Amino acid sequence: MNHNLLEQFILLWVVIDPIGTLPVFIAVVAGVDRARHWKIAVQATIAATVVLLLFLIGGQFLINALGISLPAFQIAGGIVLLIFALTMIFGDSKPESETAGFSKLDSAGGSVAIFPLAMPSLASPGAILAVVVLTDNNRFSIEQQAQTAGIMLAVMGAALVMMLAASPILKVIRMSGAALVSRVMGMILAAVAVNTVILAVIELIRTTEI
Repeated sequence: MNHNLLEQFILLWVVIDPIGTLPVFIAVVAGVDRARHWKIAVQATIAATVVLLLFLIGGQFLINALGISLPAFQIAGGIVLLIFALTMIFGDSKPESETAGFSKLDSAGGSVAIFPLAMPSLASPGAILAVVVLTDNNRFSIEQQAQTAGIMLAVMGAALVMMLAASPILKVIRMSGAALVSRVMGMILAAVAVNTVILAVIELIRTTEI
């Protein structure tokens, strides 16, 4: 795995945050028959994967249709990712913020696999934005975009495995440990976001001078 693929893996791991999803999964399946746990995990993973693939494939067309320049999108994307990272660091922990309304939805006949597991826990705004940035047609070939899609699928697969083994994992790291990991991931994401903005500004200055 070269440096670029490693960087993409780290970014997608941080924004999808499989470890931070564990407490959310435990919270939403509490009181649910254990036989349904695997079904909820699989449904959530499939739904989140479909959402991210749709943006991975169609996000570029949306940008082009709106006439948005690449540096402008990168700067905006970096700022949004930075805000998202700050909420991971300073906001409520993931279980508290993302399970706030799921009980009402479930009692109304909705599926906890879709909300809050698939969205916004796995297919978060940060994850959606990341897959669009990482598959820009102006910078990446079809082969590179396919590699990004493969990395995203690998991270989603890891998230599924972790959800299926949620109880043993949380017995080791506990809820506080998962919240701590989520905040550390937020720090990494903040650094990635700032770096994205800096590179975009440099590119914008370079193209303006030309």
